[in-house]
Amino acid sequence: QVQLVASGGGLVQPGGSLRLSCAASGSAFSIYRMGWYRQAPGKQRELVATITSGGTTNYADSVKGRFTISRDNAKNTVYLQMNSLKPEDTAVYYCNAGQRLGAAEYDYWGQGTQVTVSS
Repeated sequence: QVQLVASGGGLVQPGGSLRLSCAASGSAFSIYRMGWYRQAPGKQRELVATITSGGTTNYADSVKGRFTISRDNAKNTVYLQMNSLKPEDTAVYYCNAGQRLGAAEYDYWGQGTQVTVSS
């Protein structure tokens, strides 16, 4: 089992910045992918950004150029630096991790952290 603990959400004005962190613990070996998803009220959960253990990143078009995902493999921690925040970025942000154990793959989710962009 892998536990994910996210932190760093909060209230910020449009144009501001926030940094989210997510630390994986437990049986956190062979985690090959970590990332962030978000869910706004009344909407489906959507991909924000992912990063592999090798450093390959993937971003939603809506956040490209504004958000940066990074990872500390030694600490099993993923970060999301969010700049130039917009009201439409308001959502609950969820940390995600993918783990491979032999032929099996497992998906884990953190508890979510609220990000509110409002003046």
